[in-house]
Amino acid sequence: MFSTIFFYAVILVAIWCAYRISVTDFRRRIIPDVYLFPLLLAGLILSAFYAWPCDIKTAAIGAVFGYAMSAIIGVIFDIRLRRRDPNIISPIGMGDIKLLGVGGLWLGTTGLAIALLCACILGGMWSHRKHQKYIPFAPFFVCGGILALIAITFLL
Repeated sequence: MFSTIFFYAVILVAIWCAYRISVTDFRRRIIPDVYLFPLLLAGLILSAFYAWPCDIKTAAIGAVFGYAMSAIIGVIFDIRLRRRDPNIISPIGMGDIKLLGVGGLWLGTTGLAIALLCACILGGMWSHRKHQKYIPFAPFFVCGGILALIAITFLL
């Protein structure tokens, strides 16, 4: 009984952190660590003790892959953009990189791929409709992560 209550408490903390990350990135263009690290801890607890949504080995591989992939993309963007204008700010920040690492921890590599695909489609549709240059990545990644979590739990 305590185990079930603890499981749902960790899920509620994760939902609250994901909501706050999405709202903060949408409003202020920043992903604060104060919400990101509890989300990381919740994913570690669920993967280690409950093997949900994936086991700890898959979660660790997904976290390393998500962080490394997004860091490499961030460095490539930074190098290419700084050649044109040294004062330009990179389009992918450290918060986005850490968020993809946490997403990989929660979803594993398969779920991370599904979440990224959904996030890119949703973000592209939003940007096309709003005609804005800046696209807040976190709200779309959280929506993609929820869709990937549903797909992993019920379809795969």
